[in-house]
Amino acid sequence: MNGTKLPDGGVLYDETDEDDDEVVAAPGEAARMLSGIEWHAGLRNESGLKGADLIAEFVKHLPNAPGVYRMFNEAGDVLYVGKARSLKKRVTNYAQGRVHSNRLTKMVRETVQMEFVTTRTETEALLLEANLIKRLRPRYNVLLRDDKSFPYIMLTGDHRAPAIYKHRGARARKGDYFGPFASASAVGRTINSLQRAFLLRTCTDSVFEARTRPCLLYQIKRCSGPCTHEISDADYGELVNEAKDFLSGRSQAVKATIARQMTEASDDMDFERAAVYRDRLSALSHVQSHQGINPAGVEEADVFAIHHEGGLTCIQVFFFRAGQNWGNQAYFPKADPQLTGSEVLNAFLAQFYDDKPAPRQILLSETVEEQDLLSLALSEKSTGKITIQVPQRGEKKDLTDHVLANAREAHGRKLAETASQERLLKGFAETFGLAYVPRRIEIYDNSHIMGTNAVGGMVVAGPEGFVKGQYRKFNIKSTDITPGDDFGMMREVMTRRFSRLLKEEGLPDRSAAATQTADGPDEVIDSGFPAWPDVILIDGGQGQMSAVRKILDDLGIRDVVTAIGVAKGVDRDAGRERFFADGRSDFSLPPRDPVLYFVQRMRDEAHRFAIGSHRARRKKEMVKNPLDEISGIGPGRKRALLQHFGTAKAVSRAGISDLMAVEGISETVAKQVYNHFHENRTG
Repeated sequence: MNGTKLPDGGVLYDETDEDDDEVVAAPGEAARMLSGIEWHAGLRNESGLKGADLIAEFVKHLPNAPGVYRMFNEAGDVLYVGKARSLKKRVTNYAQGRVHSNRLTKMVRETVQMEFVTTRTETEALLLEANLIKRLRPRYNVLLRDDKSFPYIMLTGDHRAPAIYKHRGARARKGDYFGPFASASAVGRTINSLQRAFLLRTCTDSVFEARTRPCLLYQIKRCSGPCTHEISDADYGELVNEAKDFLSGRSQAVKATIARQMTEASDDMDFERAAVYRDRLSALSHVQSHQGINPAGVEEADVFAIHHEGGLTCIQVFFFRAGQNWGNQAYFPKADPQLTGSEVLNAFLAQFYDDKPAPRQILLSETVEEQDLLSLALSEKSTGKITIQVPQRGEKKDLTDHVLANAREAHGRKLAETASQERLLKGFAETFGLAYVPRRIEIYDNSHIMGTNAVGGMVVAGPEGFVKGQYRKFNIKSTDITPGDDFGMMREVMTRRFSRLLKEEGLPDRSAAATQTADGPDEVIDSGFPAWPDVILIDGGQGQMSAVRKILDDLGIRDVVTAIGVAKGVDRDAGRERFFADGRSDFSLPPRDPVLYFVQRMRDEAHRFAIGSHRARRKKEMVKNPLDEISGIGPGRKRALLQHFGTAKAVSRAGISDLMAVEGISETVAKQVYNHFHENRTG
């Protein structure tokens, strides 16, 4: 068994590499390094053993060291990712059957292979475990669902006059990032207030460089005008530093400084300057008051509360930064109902902070087992110490109780929504004669204006409602389709969708669904959200359905996917829709049938999404600049041409000598631009 030594002391046992090549990474970065590469570590299973017998064989070769292990089934899927202070001791528990739930017993029984990686410390094992769980999404782990990226406030650091922007995604640009915020609207409101408080610019660098006089924001006292040097770079830098201090939690000191400056201006009888400081103070107070609960004793913290009941877990998190409430978010992690709330919260926290910076303080509604270990691990990733505590009294206890109350309310709403959705899916299966309750329904619609900017839209519904992360749009590309040919557009959408699905996923395994008898659909099967739809709903009548069925026949999946057409009824009135399905005549549903409302809601969502995608494409076409189509004209030359001539239309009228007068435009480029707008001329 080969061992690849990591520079921070960990060892990667590798059964595929012949050479023990060193992996280059900074000390203490094993977890983050392994998250970005493909690796295979473990022992060969050549004995044909499985389950506890196999695990007992592996135990003989394991070190008494911290690390991470993975368990696999016969299909090669990862069943579970775990970490241990001692790999040997932890894995021995599985071999000896010391598990405490049917879930783990079944997991051990399915295991046919295990893989291991040792780390220098248990904290590194904790970070690596969280990263692998998020990346691999094993069936038997607690999974953080709806793991969206949060918006941040960014103060740029690569310009003489830093700007303040809303930011989401990778932190590729140099600057300071403050957050997270629970919503983009919260970021927008805060930036608006910070503009009034610190007079920072929000324009793009290209607009900034092109200004010859201050813009409207300067006139209404929302910007200090660094573009035209209405304020010196040094004084603007002071405003930027004050904004950083405020967003970093030193809000009281910033407010005290501005209050002192206001008093000094007033004493000097400079009431106009004093009024500016007064307005800035008012804006800062607005930042700290417009988001509801703002406890005075909590400057920077995340507050977590968990409510665990009825097989559903809700974790509510509130974000506090700079003494402000920056919003809250409810999560519903996938977890075994037999796990306690403390166990779920423990697993959730490590995954939550895998790709997010942690605040100085984390408050919990209840104690978790690895509280000290998690605090140490997050402190190693951060620049300072991070404390995790369960408040017992005072303002912080009141705050966690408030968050817990929000968790209970969100839990109740989710439970009601889930039960309602499951009832609707079961009623849908009964109405349309399905053998089992569908877990994934795809709804398709097209949108265009006289055939232009045609877009096909696909929305997805499942046991928990609409799954927006699975929505897809299809820009109609075929040149053979007659403008306005809805059949042709649907044919292209269906062909592209299912050809790709066959290539990437292969045919679906319906064996689990087939166990449900035709006597009536049973409960919704729970084995993860499927890639293949059980049902596709088409917004159209018999003609659309004929085109769709032919495509499904051509692809050999007519028996795999159930296609249902929904045609608008007489006079296109809602409630009088006609349904088209295989093996039966078209029919309607009673006007107040809950399944009818359910189908209407899905169809309307598909219509909304298709129209929105079409409008976005049409808007993009309308604002397209003719200069974008000229090869060799990048952003710099395009900006220079527009600044010199004013508009693209003026550029199109310019002669070669005029074009050459623009900085950065050579004779060759000038001819290229000229010829683009004068196709019948050779220049």
